[in-house]
Amino acid sequence: MKLTLLDQLREQNPIVFNISNFVTVQDVANGLNALGASPIMSEEVAEAGEMVGLAGAVCLNLGAFTVPQVKQITAVGQLANQAHKPLVIDPVAVGAVAYRKQVATELLRTVHPDVIRGNAGEIAALAGLDWQAKGIDAGEGAGDLVTIAQTCAQKQRCVVILSGPTDVITDGTRTVQVENGTPLFQTHVGSGDMLSSIVGAFCAVEDDAFEAAQTACLVFAAIGQLVASSQDRMGSGTFIVKLLDALQFTTVAEIQAIANYH
Repeated sequence: MKLTLLDQLREQNPIVFNISNFVTVQDVANGLNALGASPIMSEEVAEAGEMVGLAGAVCLNLGAFTVPQVKQITAVGQLANQAHKPLVIDPVAVGAVAYRKQVATELLRTVHPDVIRGNAGEIAALAGLDWQAKGIDAGEGAGDLVTIAQTCAQKQRCVVILSGPTDVITDGTRTVQVENGTPLFQTHVGSGDMLSSIVGAFCAVEDDAFEAAQTACLVFAAIGQLVASSQDRMGSGTFIVKLLDALQFTTVAEIQAIANYH
């Protein structure tokens, strides 16, 4: 695990271009800023080329979109591929809504991501496996999560992050499980979207997408765990404020001290 990437990210301040879910756009921007990256957002396809050119990485979030926005998402993804910019896709609720799965499937025919990040239901859907997803939540299903993540990675030919109480990160061959974290992540709608964009920031400073993804997951999960353990009783509002502070100030040494992965 290359935790020194966090210091490298803070030194380089990479720009991450986000096509964001309007529900969580501020969380994504604030999270990236706090960690040490530089967020840019856009909903205009006419400026997509310039935005991709400025960016060190691109993150496409499928959390809320219209037909015109699907065209923009596709165009941005294709431009990122053409410019060889790291591309992260967050396929929100593709396991629960047929139209979203259709859009994601069509997108993945024309765009190749470096990383896909989703919950068990979303990753199972993209792997072609049965799972009872529930909206943006993982839902319930039977199956080994490592196998599901590896199947998706092999099918989509990219790194896959299956987020949950334990994060599974795999490129289909290499696999790491990050055990750090806190249930408070589940109480804040923007946590997953924030992680997806943070993965993009790490990809901007590390050519190996698997290395970048596993490090991003450990950093985010460990910082959340440190925040949750800082007081006995904490609600979702306090958690997100303290999480932003901790993203800004937590050191590599503090993360290393509690790192729990295998």
